[in-house]
Amino acid sequence: MSDDLYRNRYRIPSARADWHDYNCGCYFVTICTNKREHFFGEIRDKRMIFSELGSFANSYIDKMNSLYHDAQILSHVIMPNHVHLLVSVEKNNKKKQNLVADKNIDVNEMMRDIANHCGRLSNMILTYKSSVTRFATKNDIPFRWQSRFHDRIIRNYDELIIKDMYIKNNISNWKDDEYYL
Repeated sequence: MSDDLYRNRYRIPSARADWHDYNCGCYFVTICTNKREHFFGEIRDKRMIFSELGSFANSYIDKMNSLYHDAQILSHVIMPNHVHLLVSVEKNNKKKQNLVADKNIDVNEMMRDIANHCGRLSNMILTYKSSVTRFATKNDIPFRWQSRFHDRIIRNYDELIIKDMYIKNNISNWKDDEYYL
């Protein structure tokens, strides 16, 4: 039961598969806004009309493909209250370094180090969520993400095609979407 405590506080166990290290593979990712609020725009006539924040969130995904040499966003869609990504992460041969807590390291730097050790996928999503949040803060846009993200490990080519088609048709099928509010 001691695994349930971190710094003498209860924590929620990770939603990631404990048998997979998330440093290689293909993933279908869903990231929701806090309380599924419509921060990114609205869908009219089966078209996504971006808010200022939605436009940034969309353009930053394109930028992510140039930021990572070992990963790529294969497909994505920004919805009014969530984002779907199809992410491919290639095998990274860099060895992980041991984390050592140091009083001279600021909290943000330490959190970046921790994120780098929880798998490439988590690191990418953290970067994306942080960048969108920073843009919102800088532009006085009230905004919050849901604290976690959902991922599904893509196990074969057929599943990859199904998830890609889901992303491509998500706007057209908005009223049938489980996140439709």
